Amino acid sequence: MYRTLDPDKIVASLVTLEKRIDERFPHSGLGRVCAELNGIARENKVRAERIGRPNVLLRALVFIIIAGLLYLLSRVGMLIDFSKTAADSVYTVLQGIEASMNIFVLMGATAVFLVTCEDRLKRRRALAALHELRSIAHVIDMHQLTKDPSSIVGGGRDTPSSPHRALTPFLLTRYLDYCSEMLSLTAKVAALYAQSFPDPVVADAVNDLETITASLSQKIWQKINIVQSLVANLPTTSVPAIAKAAQPNLETSRLDADNLDENFPGRAKP
Repeated sequence: MYRTLDPDKIVASLVTLEKRIDERFPHSGLGRVCAELNGIARENKVRAERIGRPNVLLRALVFIIIAGLLYLLSRVGMLIDFSKTAADSVYTVLQGIEASMNIFVLMGATAVFLVTCEDRLKRRRALAALHELRSIAHVIDMHQLTKDPSSIVGGGRDTPSSPHRALTPFLLTRYLDYCSEMLSLTAKVAALYAQSFPDPVVADAVNDLETITASLSQKIWQKINIVQSLVANLPTTSVPAIAKAAQPNLETSRLDADNLDENFPGRAKP
């Protein structure tokens, strides 16, 4: 049971993560993205299972077509008369053999095309789903883009286009950690396709997506390490002051998405 990924466990992890985000950041944009990822995971669970199953109807159709081609080839071979040995018929026999070879090549190429048709259709569906997961990974990255660890130190004056930063060091760390978890689960949803459909092209696409999510997660954890380092180097009296300064904004907005994710002029909603 531990040698393969369980789609139900991945969906259950996303459901739990969505609850954790909503409990910590009610009505936040990150929670809505997690809900969207949860829906995609449920859809991809069905898609991956469907792609992994053999297409019986298509295979039967391919078998009938190949059987018809073989029958046609046998009929053509029966029409060739090899009993004539006259000099004028030798060239005719050779031309017939050449034509038969051409037919063999064309029918062989057709048979290969038909046999691989099912794999190509499954590959196309899997790549389309992986493209959707790649897009949502970048959406997750957009949500952590303005979560700047330097806001803990403070100093300087915000411009009219500066993002609204009202997160304490603890909440900022939790927000970034949730983003990292979502990226990891996105890669696990993608891995379901490589598991159910062992195709080299699909496996390469899954590996590329895992590389992207790992790179984005590494960038997030660099921010988390910076937050922890800054808090550790701050004077003991500064940490409560930071939390106290952020508390009124958090109580007023109830950690609403419009304040935590996108409440500053000129920024498009993710």
